[in-house]
Amino acid sequence: MRRPWGRTIADSPYTLPLATMLGIAIVDTVTGPEYNLLPVYAAGPAIACARGTVRNVVTMGAIAVILCLLFAQKADRFGELRMTVALIAIAYVTLAAAYAAWSRRRIERRLVDVREVARTLEDVLFTPVPPRIGPVRIGASYISASHATRVGGDLYDVEPCPGGVRLVIADVQGKGLKTVRCASVVLTAFREAAPSAESLADVGRRIEEALERRTDGQRFVTGILAEIGPDGSLLVYNHGHPPPLLLTHDGKAVLVEPDDPVPPFGLAVLTGTGDPHDSVTRLTLDNGDRLFLYTDGLSEARDAGGRFYPVSERVAPLLKDGRPQDVLDRIRADVTAFTGRPPDDDSALLLLEFGAHRSRPS
Repeated sequence: MRRPWGRTIADSPYTLPLATMLGIAIVDTVTGPEYNLLPVYAAGPAIACARGTVRNVVTMGAIAVILCLLFAQKADRFGELRMTVALIAIAYVTLAAAYAAWSRRRIERRLVDVREVARTLEDVLFTPVPPRIGPVRIGASYISASHATRVGGDLYDVEPCPGGVRLVIADVQGKGLKTVRCASVVLTAFREAAPSAESLADVGRRIEEALERRTDGQRFVTGILAEIGPDGSLLVYNHGHPPPLLLTHDGKAVLVEPDDPVPPFGLAVLTGTGDPHDSVTRLTLDNGDRLFLYTDGLSEARDAGGRFYPVSERVAPLLKDGRPQDVLDRIRADVTAFTGRPPDDDSALLLLEFGAHRSRPS
């Protein structure tokens, strides 16, 4: 698709410098020789360095010199000291602007390389979740509070296993690159263990071991490990995470609270409570039941008055109809309407519907 001609002109690195020098020329013409503005034409190459290349800057410098000579001739100042000083000023500004443009372009090239690496990392960390695995239909959504990246400290994944489907959703404590590294450790351990581990508890132990081996031990991860069997059996380990919301096929919404408290990933050794995976919440899903999982970027979103987003109150009605992915889009829109501003924290959402082949209409 071709870009509009007007927008192409506006985006050109020549437009603003040329418009600036044209404005100076008009003022110079109106005010006359008494207020000769010869040195001010240096504004052209100075402005060009903000967006243009070295060639753009030099071109603007050459135009500034031509305008300086023309208006010096017009004002009968050709060859005078004022004209010489103006030409020297334009030359120095052009050289400085050319160096600034060269430095900026070099930094931009490095940023492009870094962004390509970041995008590759993001694609590795967040592979697309399939819309269906066995009898489970799935929707997933992730928003990073950072506009520069798609990855933060929240994570999720869903993997098939011999007994059905296993999933993880988690939130790494802290910010920055170490947080992303910790998230990658959790995801890698889950992806390696979930498809083949004998039990869901073994998956949790593998994550704990990976965190102990591959991180500095200074971070913990709240999260949920869950498994849905082909018969609808649901196992949930809640490691200090906001409880999932279960909407049954008959419209009843309940929070899946843990039977016993389980420490976050990375803190099991410090708490001295033994194996946290001895405690599991067991439920049975019926055909059409929906399980909604989220991170605290959703539950701790605030409105203008400081009130937290009421998950059960506002999300439950949105879960009733539509494809899982469409439902998550509606939830995102509802959170934005509630807060009145863009998100200020990472948030991950998962929605799983059991028995999707006979579920409620889309």
